[in-house]
Amino acid sequence: MLGEYRIEGRRAADISASVERAVGEGRLAPGELLPPLRELAVELGVNPNTVAAAYRALRDRGVIETAGRRGSRVRPRPASTPREMLRVEAPEGVRDVSSGNPDPALLPPLGEALAAAAARSRTAPVLYGTPAVDSELERMAREAFTADGVPEGPVAVTSGALDGIERVLSAHLRPGDAVAVEDPGWGGLLDLVPALGLRPVPVAVDDDGPLPGETERALRAGARALVVTDRAQNPTGAAIGAARARELRAVLSGHPQVLLIEDDHGHGFVDLPLHPLAGATTHWAHIRSVAKAYGPDLRLAVLTGDAVTVDRVLGRQRLGHGWVSHLLQDAVLHLWRAGAVDPRVVAASYGRRRDALLAALRERGIAAHGRSGVNVWLPVPDETGAVARLLQAGWAVAPGARFRLDSPPGVRITVSSLSPDEIGTVADALASATVPVPAGRYD
Repeated sequence: MLGEYRIEGRRAADISASVERAVGEGRLAPGELLPPLRELAVELGVNPNTVAAAYRALRDRGVIETAGRRGSRVRPRPASTPREMLRVEAPEGVRDVSSGNPDPALLPPLGEALAAAAARSRTAPVLYGTPAVDSELERMAREAFTADGVPEGPVAVTSGALDGIERVLSAHLRPGDAVAVEDPGWGGLLDLVPALGLRPVPVAVDDDGPLPGETERALRAGARALVVTDRAQNPTGAAIGAARARELRAVLSGHPQVLLIEDDHGHGFVDLPLHPLAGATTHWAHIRSVAKAYGPDLRLAVLTGDAVTVDRVLGRQRLGHGWVSHLLQDAVLHLWRAGAVDPRVVAASYGRRRDALLAALRERGIAAHGRSGVNVWLPVPDETGAVARLLQAGWAVAPGARFRLDSPPGVRITVSSLSPDEIGTVADALASATVPVPAGRYD
């Protein structure tokens, strides 16, 4: 236990700082078992309550995890280590299909939009006291929400989807609260939840999104929030259809106090209809990022929700960075007005590549998933071996460990950079690196 390292401190803050410093410096390895509470209290000559407070602070910050009588351990992958680090570097000559990025050729040019925003700034500069959300951007966002059946609510602007999710979670939850998350799911969210001191509760998914029974189980187990992806789920491509939406709304109706967060980052590049869950609970938020459709560097998302949730988000935002740059808001508004992106064209382009890869894999006896978006999820029996063999064959894919909690191994392939003549080649490599896995849920 702990090897040569000795935890130090007489106050709870000093004890927790000693552990966190050792984790950051690598002197306490992931999975390392910490001393029992009373044993460490005796060693340090402090009250057991002091050590308990230190361990509680470490757990709330996502540094350690506790399992009752099995003790407390350094998290297998501390919250300070992003899942993006679990990646394969593509050496020269290896095709990288691991990034999750959109096709740059399908993103609109930003020069005119940014120039228009700069010109407006010259004549009407944004100063302190200006409303956080541009009124015209709010109007257009609200119209789009309404057209898709999202209930009425005020609008906020955040610096991307993850920023919006963080602000909504922080507005309602406290460290130690449980959050139901899709598994496999977005690595950024799986990092964020423990970094906020919250506990992720995995919910299994299939091609239609979160399984109702698994969702009910998580909520009955005490999850105070549920985060779902409406379309283009990362990494599986799942999309919530009408029947699944009805089932999930029925589940949520039995838990009206659960905070519901919907990530609709697929808006603008997915042609499947939206079936929102918003309004099924008292407190909810629906978030749309422009990253995949208009460009990741725009760093902008629009968020609507119940009045209390949005008011808390805007209030906390005012006390932080204040607002998302109106130059960016104006640029996005210009793109929207100009119809710079045709969702049908973009969705069709990604759909052709995705469907071609799925069909090629089926021909080779391989079951994969990718109902929408830019990614295909391939369950594999040996994730490390599959990634290594694919790298040797000239393809760098994303390891499934970046996206998993309890779900079985898999790899993610991003189709946005694939050309038609590469589909057969990558399908051959995937077939050689894996063995057939039955279709169904992602296990």
